[in-house]
Amino acid sequence: MVSKESPQTKRRFAAFKKRIPAYRKNPVLFCVELLKFTPDEWQAEVLMDIARSPRVSVRSGQGVGKTGLEAAVALWFLSCFPFPKVICTAPTRQQLHDVLWAEISKWQEKSPLLKRILKWTKTKIYMRNYEERWFATARTATKPENMQGFHEDYMLFIVDEASGVEDRIMEAILGTLSGEFNKLLMCGNPTRTSGVFYDSHNRDRADYNTHKVSCLNSPRTSKENIAMLERKYGRGSDVWRVRVEGEFPRGESDTFIALEAAEFAKNEVRIESNGHKLTVGVDVARFGDDETTIYGQVGGKVAKSHFHHKQDTMTTTGWVLRIVDDIKSEHLEVDEVEIRVDDSGIGGAVTDRLNEINDERNLGYTIVGVNNGSSADDAHYGNLGSEMWGHIKSLLEENMSNYILGVPGVLELPEDEKLVTQLTSRKWRMGSNGRIYLEKKEDMKKRGLQSPDRADAFVLAFANIQTESGFAFG
Repeated sequence: MVSKESPQTKRRFAAFKKRIPAYRKNPVLFCVELLKFTPDEWQAEVLMDIARSPRVSVRSGQGVGKTGLEAAVALWFLSCFPFPKVICTAPTRQQLHDVLWAEISKWQEKSPLLKRILKWTKTKIYMRNYEERWFATARTATKPENMQGFHEDYMLFIVDEASGVEDRIMEAILGTLSGEFNKLLMCGNPTRTSGVFYDSHNRDRADYNTHKVSCLNSPRTSKENIAMLERKYGRGSDVWRVRVEGEFPRGESDTFIALEAAEFAKNEVRIESNGHKLTVGVDVARFGDDETTIYGQVGGKVAKSHFHHKQDTMTTTGWVLRIVDDIKSEHLEVDEVEIRVDDSGIGGAVTDRLNEINDERNLGYTIVGVNNGSSADDAHYGNLGSEMWGHIKSLLEENMSNYILGVPGVLELPEDEKLVTQLTSRKWRMGSNGRIYLEKKEDMKKRGLQSPDRADAFVLAFANIQTESGFAFG
């Protein structure tokens, strides 16, 4: 590649070749040393995620530096992997060519080495002497055919303003990414509450490393512009949410629990797991790919959890008791145990066996069989399951209100993207009787979603439910 270059360039290239193994693992190092670009904290996190993960999705406010990040990722992948293909796309030609492609050119020009080894044109950047197999290209996201026909061991798709790319085009991209070292980076303002980009932060977030970047936390954004948007539209408006906070608009969404409330509980709330009562929630899988889930919580925080597939009810009973023993050994202050089991379907067998063991060993635990379809105590809800979810929704929203008032949070979510996805994907409806009903699991599966097993067990562990002895507080 550099046979006709000066001795200085040859030395630079030789040094670069030695650094490639480090750059592949650490694109932040590549940015600092090759591009003279020091990433912001969130940019560094995304760079490391794209090195480790096949799919990364970033929603952000405006002007936080996402285009610079995309340019850095494109040059890193193009420079550090053998015979790669990098496909950059955006919904409009202006966004792709005048913004993203121009940004890639700017950063390439800043690197003496990359100026020498890479050739930039209006539609393609390629490694000199390897024009046909080692390149990045710009393809406007106007039709699926533009995204098809690419196959290489090392391949990267960068989708700018991903919220505006049609599903049929995104599906073509996802269908192309079949290799072990094929990667996808999506970035954009979260303008729509539907589509592949929205799903990557909601129902499909377990398949992605996701990031949210607010203008309020970015050193690059214009504070004058933020103040103007606040005066013109107001905090809490959809324009404010999308353009400043990097949140999806509320307008189209009919999910019961807001994504921002769940993410806040996961990322911002920190609770000391102290208390005398241990509450365990158990959702027993019924069939197929459904997951038996157990959460044990003390003082508003998950103390332990366990998940398994296709095990019999006796195995599940054993795991429940093991979770209780483990938590009690770590939390010596616990002197009260309540185990709540989804009693519909085969969960009843777990409840029965737990009651037998509780009596045989004189454990003194409270065993509660919960029927989600039974009557709610709160007249606003159509059944007990909807009421319990409503209590979790209230706790998550209370977290955010407390933060504004400088008061500690009340509920912490664990680092579990599957749980967050399930909590924030379930829809609700208003019944003809004026009561709130959660979407049925069967209807969720028709939408291509998994059964919310983790969410249901979590709700059982944390919600207030009616027991024979009165109102129990989770």
